[in-house]
Amino acid sequence: MNANPISQTSVSVNIQQVMKRYETREGQEILALDRTDINVNPGEFIAVVGPSGCGKSTLLSLVAGLAKVSAGRIAIDGEEIRRAHPKTGVVFQSDLLLYWRTVLDNILLPIEIKKRDRAAFVPKAEQLLEAVGLKGFGAKYPAELSGGMRQRVAICRALIQTPGLLLMDEPFGALDALTREQMIMDLQSLWLSVKNTVIFITHGIEEAVFLADRVLVMSPRPGRIDLDLTIDLPRPRTWEMHRDPKFIEYMQTVRRIFEAKGVLHQ
Repeated sequence: MNANPISQTSVSVNIQQVMKRYETREGQEILALDRTDINVNPGEFIAVVGPSGCGKSTLLSLVAGLAKVSAGRIAIDGEEIRRAHPKTGVVFQSDLLLYWRTVLDNILLPIEIKKRDRAAFVPKAEQLLEAVGLKGFGAKYPAELSGGMRQRVAICRALIQTPGLLLMDEPFGALDALTREQMIMDLQSLWLSVKNTVIFITHGIEEAVFLADRVLVMSPRPGRIDLDLTIDLPRPRTWEMHRDPKFIEYMQTVRRIFEAKGVLHQ
């Protein structure tokens, strides 16, 4: 991705004593999240890492306004969330592109849904495509793109409305190792040019430490925040930083939490 000064207004996120319960078809109650507290400052990149089933995606759905809390409060810029927030964009693990629409049409879909002036957003869509290295691909269809390229389009779609908050739910989980490595570098580059607030869900400790300003470690279900780790590493971060003793120590700190919980074993 090329550096691109796309103007964004970042937001704060305040999560207070949030709990989420589900009821199974058999009537059994499952506590997915338990008394979760998180404060995210405007422009911060937060990575949330934890084992499968710990409530990471549930947390993201609550912040996105796609589900309601069972208890507690979530606010964006001080405004309590009761539905999908207009300042929020979401990127899922699957790109969810519509195969019958071109790349440009997929990016502009949120604009059409909100009945805004499509033509006014075409230049921004093209600017985003150039920022993610897909200049000239606007007329292509999803089937003509690789998995990494489709995920770049999904990121453009999330950014087209200039969201102050970008929520990413394991966006690189379905990609091969080499593509994932490139996407991690590309995301860092784009975020440094945009500087909006990001909450990034991942299973990968390495990925979390490399990308984030802070890494939040969640316990096995019911999910709680076991560790809030500030990552004090210079930016932009290069791949060679994986060999930095400080980077390795951050990774070991997170691993020790999982080992203590029985998630990882020596």
